Amino acid sequence: MRWIGRRQSENVEDRRGMSPKTMVGGGLGTLIIVIIVLLLGGNPLELLQNMPEAETGMVGQSTSQEDNELAQFAKVVMADTEDIWGRLFQQAGGRYQPPVLVLYTDMVQSACGYGSAATGPFYCPGDSKVYIDLSFYRDLQTRFQAPGDFAMAYVIAHEVGHHIQNLTGVNDKVMAVRERADQRTYNKYSVAMELQADFYSGIWAHYDQKLNNVLEEGDLEEALNAASAVGDDRIQKRTRGTVVPDAFTHGTSEQRRMWFEKGFRTGDLSQGDTFAAYGLEL
Repeated sequence: MRWIGRRQSENVEDRRGMSPKTMVGGGLGTLIIVIIVLLLGGNPLELLQNMPEAETGMVGQSTSQEDNELAQFAKVVMADTEDIWGRLFQQAGGRYQPPVLVLYTDMVQSACGYGSAATGPFYCPGDSKVYIDLSFYRDLQTRFQAPGDFAMAYVIAHEVGHHIQNLTGVNDKVMAVRERADQRTYNKYSVAMELQADFYSGIWAHYDQKLNNVLEEGDLEEALNAASAVGDDRIQKRTRGTVVPDAFTHGTSEQRRMWFEKGFRTGDLSQGDTFAAYGLEL
């Protein structure tokens, strides 16, 4: 993907190296010191202003050059999603409210609870933020056998797709289904929701290529390979040794690849009703 030197999103929180444990520990330590200073009649503001940032727990551990380059790449992808979805919402007579990208290490706290690197990137509708540990890039290469920078771009665009669902009310409707339906039925809605996010990531790739000419040779195949790699059937086969369709929550490899490709090929938002496609009503 052609990304070097291009605009980077400013809607980013870089929490790398700032695990919840580290932040809480630093915060409590600082609080105790402030209380002691108050009891002794000192000015806690002067203390905080003169205290090194690392001691307040507000700066994380040093990051590698590779991680910093990945962070820059992720910010460029986010900027592209802002531009594309901003344009599409404007054409539809609306105004796009972009999510915030949160970069973290190992574990992070969100409005949806704690997330970890082991569970992969996620979107939290409670705070409209996309959370990602950049080590997932290496997971794509080794654990999922889906290398390439555009594979990572697909993952980010997919999570932004969930933000689109939050803005359009789809998320609320699916959560309402969850409250009244059994697990097997809800799983079907969950699959449709994930496939629609794949479709939206394809829509983004379609217009990013059309407007910015970002794709290099092999990029599209990287995204399609990544979509296939995170299919429920492939993951279950690898982890369980068997496939249980009723337990699917994200869709098969073939479905994920198909819906991304459909979005990329058509660029037509009206063709992304994955719920109707599988006989589901919202």
